[in-house]
Amino acid sequence: MSTTPDSAVRAYIDVNREAFLGDLAEWLRIPSVSADPARNADVRRSAEWLAAKLAGTGFPVTEIWETPGAPAVFAEWPSGDPRAPTVLVYGHHDVQPADIGDGWDTDPFEPVTRDGRLYARGAADDKGQVFFHTLGVRAHLAATGRSAPAVNLKLLVEGEEESGSPNFPALVAARAGRLACDVAIVSDTGMWAADTPTVCTGMRGLAECQIDLFGPDQDIHSGSFGGAVPNPATEAARLVAALHDADSRVAVPGFYDGVTDLAPRERELFAELPFDENEWLRTAVSYAPLGEAGHSTLERIWARPTAEVNGIYSGYQGPGGKTIIPAEAHLKLSFRLVAGQDPEKVQRLVADWAEDHLPDGIRHRITWLGATRPCLTPLDHPALQSVVRSMARAFGREVRFTREGGSGPAADLQDVLDVPVLFLGISVPSDGWHSVNEKVELDLLLKGVETTAYLWGDLGSSAL
Repeated sequence: MSTTPDSAVRAYIDVNREAFLGDLAEWLRIPSVSADPARNADVRRSAEWLAAKLAGTGFPVTEIWETPGAPAVFAEWPSGDPRAPTVLVYGHHDVQPADIGDGWDTDPFEPVTRDGRLYARGAADDKGQVFFHTLGVRAHLAATGRSAPAVNLKLLVEGEEESGSPNFPALVAARAGRLACDVAIVSDTGMWAADTPTVCTGMRGLAECQIDLFGPDQDIHSGSFGGAVPNPATEAARLVAALHDADSRVAVPGFYDGVTDLAPRERELFAELPFDENEWLRTAVSYAPLGEAGHSTLERIWARPTAEVNGIYSGYQGPGGKTIIPAEAHLKLSFRLVAGQDPEKVQRLVADWAEDHLPDGIRHRITWLGATRPCLTPLDHPALQSVVRSMARAFGREVRFTREGGSGPAADLQDVLDVPVLFLGISVPSDGWHSVNEKVELDLLLKGVETTAYLWGDLGSSAL
């Protein structure tokens, strides 16, 4: 465990706080919206700004990596110790679209500080959480007297995460040698609450598809043909109804094969979180929990696989009636996957399931929209324990464990680099990711700085 003096770390952060926040505000003013082609130049300017700032921080290697889309930033700072482990930090510098006309109180690309909060697009997702690593590594060096980090430190900051990371898997595969590491840390996540620091131990994977059903060559009269020919809309409804059983389990044969069940200890840790189900339901504009029998709500959204109908449409949608049998019907489905599930296998299982449930006379086509693998780090992994110890020192509180119900590019790092993926984030649910008035709590942002200042020493002394 690191012996970095806590008082020295905090003193360094306090002295450099205003300069750090000033630099972050400068970066937040760059509207690096990857989804908007009109902002391509701004996304590149964001990458160039970050590369220059990382060089100024002390990273001897800073590079802009081109992709068919937006550029990524790579930085490297070798430890100089041949025994030091190598750590890769992931984040992204692109942001969601934002306009004051969306309902923002102030210009989303003109940072404003009030009541201990910094408001701007990207403040939490993800520029703030990328940038705390710059002051964190400097505090680590200042407090320990080192000239280089206690780990071989690498950063990979992509520019297309908010657009689905279309080029990220290929980038990681092509640059796998430069990205080689012992552990990857994702700083694009959050905590349970400001007074409940948590570490995420895994993310679910994702498989998405569209199923198109085709019947007659054109819409036909329901009086002349109804009851004598198959109706694509009816078959779409039957297919949706067959997706789950009476216990809300996914009814696709083989879907649960290989699923890694929650360990009893992790179920206990989930249950210890201060979770108010009624309050959570209000945020979902729902008042009745529903899901796979035998599991709590948190277990369902973090650690169990799901199938959801994202859209279903067919036939006449205008005012009044139109008595037809529609020619087509369409479904959009998504499958959240957990450790032990392979997206490609799930795709095959769903294709077989759909084939088995559709009658003669209905042609169909399944289009898969890409897939993301799940990732999970065991609770007893030494690198995870380093993150927990470092966060506990910074926050002065017990650190608890969560998982993430969503999906992201972390699994690409795990799969291609064959390393465990850890999550280190300080954002809280009220930060409003992808919403109006996105913000970051300044006290928590600086706790992120402090956590990383301790973490590099702790990881440097761990047996990874």
